[in-house]
Amino acid sequence: MIRKFVACLAPLLIALSAPRSESGWLPVELAVKEIVASKEVTIVHFWAPWCVNCIAEKRDNGWAGFIERNPGVRFVFVEMWNDGRDSRDALAKYDLGAQSNLTTLAHPGPRRGQGRMQSFMGLPVTWTPTTWVVRDSRLNFAFNYGEIRFPSLQQLVSDAGADW
Repeated sequence: MIRKFVACLAPLLIALSAPRSESGWLPVELAVKEIVASKEVTIVHFWAPWCVNCIAEKRDNGWAGFIERNPGVRFVFVEMWNDGRDSRDALAKYDLGAQSNLTTLAHPGPRRGQGRMQSFMGLPVTWTPTTWVVRDSRLNFAFNYGEIRFPSLQQLVSDAGADW
């Protein structure tokens, strides 16, 4: 009996853990896919306006200064867990949003419950902020838990941009 139960459960677990195919991706995921296909280094930053760590990263010219110091890097800020609301005003308080190399997008999912974003482009996103360093559609580095340290991020941007 247990073997039959496990045999029936196994395909379900495999299906649930498998990344969604691109055909099931949301428009925001497809937009980011197009942006990160570039040969340029791209930073994809997942944030929420209510997140204390996200706010701390923006203070003291954090993200704004980093973007200014890296004009050859593309930046995508994906707002998450905010019911799909657009919070560009929250970014503007920290001089973010007007940069030519910054794209802002909002994931439509809620903060809690069904439909809450747990992955993006087939990769897990379980915390905010989360920051990815991508080049040529390849994820080079990921900070999945908490506040970024900009000197560390600068080193990873340099490493991702280097020809190996």
